[in-house]
Amino acid sequence: MNQLSFEVAGAEADRYAAVPTLNVRLHVSAGAGADVHALSLRCQIRIEPQRRRYTRAEEERLLGLFGETPRWGDTLRPFLWAHASAMVPGFVGFTEVDLPVPCTYDFEVAAAKYMHSLDDGEIPLVLLFNGTAFGRSADGALRVDPVPWHCESTYRLPVAVWRAMMDLYFPNQGWLRLPRHTLDALERYKSVEGLATMEQAVEALLKAGGP
Repeated sequence: MNQLSFEVAGAEADRYAAVPTLNVRLHVSAGAGADVHALSLRCQIRIEPQRRRYTRAEEERLLGLFGETPRWGDTLRPFLWAHASAMVPGFVGFTEVDLPVPCTYDFEVAAAKYMHSLDDGEIPLVLLFNGTAFGRSADGALRVDPVPWHCESTYRLPVAVWRAMMDLYFPNQGWLRLPRHTLDALERYKSVEGLATMEQAVEALLKAGGP
């Protein structure tokens, strides 16, 4: 089973997961006639920001991640997005399977901040695979082979797919992580001012702070 190869056929949001989840559709091939009893698959997904162009507005939003644009030749480097895993049922020759990728909208996470900063286009990804393949040798003995380290695939995820997924779970919303004492102070301010929601409290504070 040294002919394993992987190709991304597409991606879409999982509409029924407990947390934002992107189902990446994988085409898995083991070579003509190869009989794979099961495949325990692991995947590291990395974003390759240097493989696309950016508008001026996107450059401004990415300042916190990559610095000023004259430095981008040094700072635009691949970085980790997610780890994912899947058990692939037995197949002969090839199969297709969904690889569930859990996602976050926490802007403290570089990948979420990067994706939120993009207006349109595609997100360049590279998927690095490893794991274990189970099958039978010619004499019928159980065979266990590692997924070769050189197995990888590239994919350009449409920004629209990522936004549609986040809109499905958080319509017209985003997340901001704050320390507990800051949340307590914000709650006290909301109560003292007689405001109904945290959103109103933040808006009042922004208004009081001026432009």
